[in-house]
Amino acid sequence: MRKTKVTFQNEKLQLSSELMRALAHPLRLKILDFIDGHGTINVNKIYKTLDLEQSITSQHLRILRSANVLEATRVGKFIHYKIHYPTVRRAARAVSNFMQRS
Repeated sequence: MRKTKVTFQNEKLQLSSELMRALAHPLRLKILDFIDGHGTINVNKIYKTLDLEQSITSQHLRILRSANVLEATRVGKFIHYKIHYPTVRRAARAVSNFMQRS
C-alpha cells in the first residue's frame, strides 16, 4: 500500500471552513434564498418577511458577510445586502468536486 502525504495550507483551510460553516446552516440558506429572489434587499425587509428577530437576522448576515457570501452597501440608514455569486459558485464547485471523488 502506498502512503500519501496530505498537506493543507492553513489559511486556505480556515477560509474554506468558514465558508462551509456559513453555508451549512438552514436559516442562513433560507435567508440566502430570499435575497437571491430579490437581488438586493435591506435587513428590515429580510427579518420582517421571514418573521425573524432582528438580532438573529443580523447575526446570520454577519456570518455570511464575513465568509464573503454577501456584499453589504449602506444607503442612508439602511444596509442593503446582495449575494456575492463568485464565492457561492466556488463553494458549489468545491462541494461538487468533493462529492464526485467520494
